[in-house]
Amino acid sequence: MPHNFQISRRSFLRKTAFTAAATGLPLWFIERELAAAETNSVVSSPNERPGIALIGCGGMGQGDAGNAQRFGDIVAVCDVDERHVASAVQKFTKAGKSPAKYSDFRKLLERDDVHAIVQATPDHWHTLINLAAAKAKKDVYGEKPLTLTIGEGRHIIKAVRENKIVFQTGTQQRSSNYFHLACELVRNQRLGKLKEVHVFVPAGIRGNHFQKVSVPPEFNYDFWLGQAAAAEYFTERCHATFRWWFDYAGGPVTDWGAHHNDIARWGIGLDGPVGIEARVITPPLPDGYTTPSEFEATLDWANGVKQIVRTTTADSPFGAILDENGQRNGIKFIGTDGWIWVNRDGISASDKELIHAPLPADAVKLAGSKDHMGNFFNCMKSRQDPVANVETGHRSACIGHLIIIALRTGQKLQWDSEKEIFTGDTAAVATPHLTREMRKPYDYSFVA
Repeated sequence: MPHNFQISRRSFLRKTAFTAAATGLPLWFIERELAAAETNSVVSSPNERPGIALIGCGGMGQGDAGNAQRFGDIVAVCDVDERHVASAVQKFTKAGKSPAKYSDFRKLLERDDVHAIVQATPDHWHTLINLAAAKAKKDVYGEKPLTLTIGEGRHIIKAVRENKIVFQTGTQQRSSNYFHLACELVRNQRLGKLKEVHVFVPAGIRGNHFQKVSVPPEFNYDFWLGQAAAAEYFTERCHATFRWWFDYAGGPVTDWGAHHNDIARWGIGLDGPVGIEARVITPPLPDGYTTPSEFEATLDWANGVKQIVRTTTADSPFGAILDENGQRNGIKFIGTDGWIWVNRDGISASDKELIHAPLPADAVKLAGSKDHMGNFFNCMKSRQDPVANVETGHRSACIGHLIIIALRTGQKLQWDSEKEIFTGDTAAVATPHLTREMRKPYDYSFVA
């Protein structure tokens, strides 16, 4: 027995050293995380593969479903564009068995062999589909941002909790070692007192004077519009470019911003800011996309932290305050004792020891995972909350929605994150933006 343990330990240390060399992460963190992963792993048997349905069969949806297929079987796909459905069917046909095809997600949710939903539609459809799935008792992996508005989030939380489903928000950076380590160091005051958090996201796109064309016969455009106002059809309104229209999304604020603001909030350690102001740097062109391609926002938090969110381009004037490699997409935490820069490519600091010195045994340990989709399926078995549960998804989405409201109203806003209400002199101007009117029949009654 001692001999076997010695071999196992030697193998573990080799794996730890290899991972450290490959990732640049500190040995103490990797050893801790590898040990936790081996202790907490959930092993699936071939007979325990749940049935998975994909709703929203575009590129992101097919990517998510392909990832989910490691843990279950794709039994059904749904999209209002028959071309997307056909592509998904072709991709997920295995051993001559094809997933069932649907154009109405409500019909798909009636299937008893569907246990998990992978939901990757445009943002303005997230809420109704998530509500319907929760009421049908299906567990959901839902793409970010959780909702189109702050008001919609309250409906989602209620449905998830009342129906006792597992919900994972697709903010997959919560399952990245780099972001997990950065936030844990910040929360344990490795930087001293946290003073500022700088969030950098790629700028959006601009365009206008789009050519009106006929709706393709295989595309149910009215269903795609859903709760949004009726609008003439042109290809730039839908699919890959939907996010540059306020009717369907929030532009760069809720694109990369949904990921990075989630990490900023994780590091700050509070539910939401108390003050928000924002300005448009590059406004939309007339008769074109409606979300500004470049913006800057400042958020004040109750613990004195100032968060600044900026879009960046190749010739960004903000490059001088980023890391030594000039990266312009990520998060920089700045404290009284130094700074930490983190993005999907890695983590660095003003002093390497800020990262490589081990945290004490009694340090705050943040819940994390090493596989965002795997964490979802593990939680389907354990019935525990995943790392990006519905409340986490809602609170982080609120940051983007608050920035959008500040951009659209041009006002400095005061926010009560516990009551989820605006306060102060500008409350009357901002409050109507907590919700948006839903076009019938695509309102809450559509999934009642």
